[in-house]
Amino acid sequence: MTIRAREGDFIETYDSIIFDVKGLVHPPDRIIAYARYVKDPEGGRRRENGMYRKVYSLSEREGLLERRFPQYLFFDPVFGERLEGVPHRCVSVWYRPSEKVSELLEASEGDEVEEKALDFIQVLHDSSEVPFGKLGLSGSILVGLHTPRSDIDPIVYGRKNCFAVHKALRRLLEGREGGVSAYGSDGLRALYRFRSRDTAMPWEDFLRIEGRKACQGRFRGRDFFVRFVLDRDEVGEEYGDRRYVPVGYAKIRARVKDASNSIFTPCIYGVSEIEVLEGPRVLPIREITSFRGRFCEQAVEGEMVIAQGKVEKATKEGETPYYRLVLGAQISDFMISEPPS
Repeated sequence: MTIRAREGDFIETYDSIIFDVKGLVHPPDRIIAYARYVKDPEGGRRRENGMYRKVYSLSEREGLLERRFPQYLFFDPVFGERLEGVPHRCVSVWYRPSEKVSELLEASEGDEVEEKALDFIQVLHDSSEVPFGKLGLSGSILVGLHTPRSDIDPIVYGRKNCFAVHKALRRLLEGREGGVSAYGSDGLRALYRFRSRDTAMPWEDFLRIEGRKACQGRFRGRDFFVRFVLDRDEVGEEYGDRRYVPVGYAKIRARVKDASNSIFTPCIYGVSEIEVLEGPRVLPIREITSFRGRFCEQAVEGEMVIAQGKVEKATKEGETPYYRLVLGAQISDFMISEPPS
């Protein structure tokens, strides 16, 4: 099986672990992915082959693999750290979000959650004119492990399509059209409790920043998070083109000079006017990036931000090395835009 997995796909192994794929660049023989569902007779999610348990925080996922499945932990020389990943030979099923949309469109009927998810896809399609082939459904619905309370996790593929859907979502949220609504204070409080498990942030900053995002909200009372992903021919990087070497942990203050890639997963913020507040004083720090959707739309162009995370040196033959701040691996990682004075 030739596997070109990307952000939002899921893969299942022969020992019945289901992983969610992270990022767009992967080693030639392995997929960087994180354990999401594991078989457990006391788990709360049922599928034809048994009961499953959802694994939530990053630390819990890594701990599970360390204890029971160490073959899915490896040191990657390109990214310069230990990662979770699945060798191609261990993959039994490759789940693709766009195929799930096709499956539901062709089905005579689905359960309540699937039908509502498909209705939301229809709204995104109608409001943005993005073709169904560039829309997908990820998360628990993709792998048949959703519950009556599960969220809807759409994916949009391609830069142009992503901006079209994002613009449509902004309009739908502002007008409360098509069953789409922004989070109120109760919804944001619930989201804050969930995110605080492995990403710390003061409530006042969380309320201000999350309340303005267009990628999340509710569709007919059900939570959604839309993930925006570049098409394969838009990535512009192959595995090994650049090498990333961790050089420490830092807190910086910077101005966002380019937020054009802030809606995507992975997200990137071009920064300038760097001030290193704590940690290694390396320059130039060119960007702040994250492979986690929660850091999308975290700041807009022109804003000053305070951010804390891992510092990496990026090198490519023939280019001047630079540094980047990577968010999302530790609970202490954050990025907060400064409120207007």
